[in-house]
Amino acid sequence: MAKRALITGITGQDGSYLADLLLEKGYEVFGLVRRSSTLNFQRIEHIQDRLTILSGDLLDQNSLLTALAEAEPDEVYNLAAQSFVPTSWEQPVLTGEATALGVMRMLEAVRRVRPQARFYQASSSEMFGKVQASPQSEETPFYPRSPYGVAKVYGHWITVNYRESYDLFAVSGILFNHESPRRGLEFVTRKITYGAAQIKLGLAKELRLGNLAARRDWGFAGDYVRAMWLMLQQDEPGDYVIGTGVEHSVRDLVDMAFGYLDLDWQECVVQDDRLLRPAEVEHLVADPSKARQFLGWEPTVDFEGLVRMMVDADFDLLRHRQHEQESW
Repeated sequence: MAKRALITGITGQDGSYLADLLLEKGYEVFGLVRRSSTLNFQRIEHIQDRLTILSGDLLDQNSLLTALAEAEPDEVYNLAAQSFVPTSWEQPVLTGEATALGVMRMLEAVRRVRPQARFYQASSSEMFGKVQASPQSEETPFYPRSPYGVAKVYGHWITVNYRESYDLFAVSGILFNHESPRRGLEFVTRKITYGAAQIKLGLAKELRLGNLAARRDWGFAGDYVRAMWLMLQQDEPGDYVIGTGVEHSVRDLVDMAFGYLDLDWQECVVQDDRLLRPAEVEHLVADPSKARQFLGWEPTVDFEGLVRMMVDADFDLLRHRQHEQESW
């Protein structure tokens, strides 16, 4: 009999790649989607007829109880959140409700309706914030530097608490930055690759960015959802740091994206102080040795491969749009 999985945040980057992976493995996949005036199924269009979409919201406990009763999942992946760090400064209460208390509501629903299910919580490297040690491992203390990071720390510790208090198989993946052509345009990686493609095609003259010196450990989202799945296949629940172990600056990413298109980024990138965060996280880099040892997980796409993949996708997307407009 096929395993059943429920994914919150299925319409996001990670949710769509995870749904692809689970369908490949023969799972029956259920996705939790908020009712809203505009539903964006773009990332799951290619598999939508193979999914069961359920209505639910991390802000509404009853909807989660109903969704779990309907899906009867063997595995629950909680990927839904208000996940854009700058927005968390503008909407800190909403971020706390969804990204922090939403996890507790989901765990409580699992405990009541489906306690035998295995639960995955999407934790974040932003929890390390003002880093206390480098590279960051499962033992590194948290020091979040944004409402988003603080909310993720709550979600992380409430998962540990439910695991230890109610004997749930509940794990957290502390994922470092992971990107793809499915990344939202508001995130800096996609903003850069899309902006470079626009300039190359003559659709824009400049790209405005914030802190070019910030350093991150960037990997490919398709690799990282495999780590999520592996965590739920273990004999015992545990938390794992997932990353490449290599850091690059935003400037490195800009240089590689523009250079790949034979552009000089210094001629068209403008650093805009209005785009700086109130409290910056300067550099994050993972120590993924536990995941390597116990999960057998390794990334398959390196930094250069990731940037080129994203630039190619954005260039093709924009050129296709250009051709469509010209043919009108």
